[in-house]
Amino acid sequence: MAVLQEYKCPCCDGAIAFDAGAQKLKCPFCDTEFDVAVLDTYTGEVESKDRDEMEWDSSESKNWYDEDGMHGYVCSSCGGEIICDATTAATACPYCGSPVVMTDNVSGVLKPDCIIPFKIDKDAAVEALKKHYQGKRLLPKAFKSENHLREVKGVYVPVWLFDATAEGSVSYDATRSRAWSDSRYYYTETSHYLVSRDGSLEFERIPVDGSSKMDNALMESIEPFDHSEAVEFNSAYLAGYLADKYDVGAEISIERANERIKKSLEQAFMETVNNYDSVNLKGSRASLPKSKARYALYPVWILSTKWKEQNYIFAVNGQSGRMAGDLPADKGILNRWRAGIALTVAAAVFAISYLVWLI
Repeated sequence: MAVLQEYKCPCCDGAIAFDAGAQKLKCPFCDTEFDVAVLDTYTGEVESKDRDEMEWDSSESKNWYDEDGMHGYVCSSCGGEIICDATTAATACPYCGSPVVMTDNVSGVLKPDCIIPFKIDKDAAVEALKKHYQGKRLLPKAFKSENHLREVKGVYVPVWLFDATAEGSVSYDATRSRAWSDSRYYYTETSHYLVSRDGSLEFERIPVDGSSKMDNALMESIEPFDHSEAVEFNSAYLAGYLADKYDVGAEISIERANERIKKSLEQAFMETVNNYDSVNLKGSRASLPKSKARYALYPVWILSTKWKEQNYIFAVNGQSGRMAGDLPADKGILNRWRAGIALTVAAAVFAISYLVWLI
């Protein structure tokens, strides 16, 4: 039987959640704050002395699941039914709002190695979205006032962290050019060089999104996350937020990690190829004699807005506030901008042609 974990205030018995600003669990009813470790010890001590073992066999259960992978649980605070999918690790009761943690999805082999707690709250995430609008010259003016913020949710995204020693061999096509002229012609000489680089690089904690629900490009756009602030996993950090267990395993995520490693290897070696007019990648080979994967949860605010019957999704790094997401473009402004560029290019071509004619 799956187990639901609810965190209650020892003072007033209200449902408590992790407060990003205070970096503590906080009761919204009596404003009492608790250190995660202290409350965890207190809860364990109380439950160990207050747990009867008087269960009877019954055809009915406190939770159920169907063939589509949906699970149902009974909220121990109000008795309401909580329905979620098989990957949900933390959510809230839709009736009383009590934060709950599905402990079976964050324990045993599914237990994360570490977690980065939220540092910015919901209000800060909404403010980050407003700042994201600023300076966007192609953004329709009406979008700022007419779009409706439909949902703001704090989600702990499952992430695989890969450590690796990468050995690589990369070749580049490099060129040097020189130009001169006489009384009749302009001359250009281009020399081509095959440049090779071999070596190894150490990679630590390359993150790869382990959830099929989270867009990989969006997740990577809000990097980096400061892993120095990661702490040992404790389910209390999930209270008040949503969380999923991974549904994309480490074996599948390795492919994306390899792509990121190889791209970084090529870029790092390219930075050592100097004193050429151009450098282009010709070929590369990489191997990973040493590698390992770890499992972590990263904090992300997901914001959803709707404008002209279209949904726009934004993600905010729950640690740094970095924002990413697509915005609509005003077609009128975009067409005028393109026409302006075309006119500028045409004028430049005409000026160059005129100068050549004079010569």
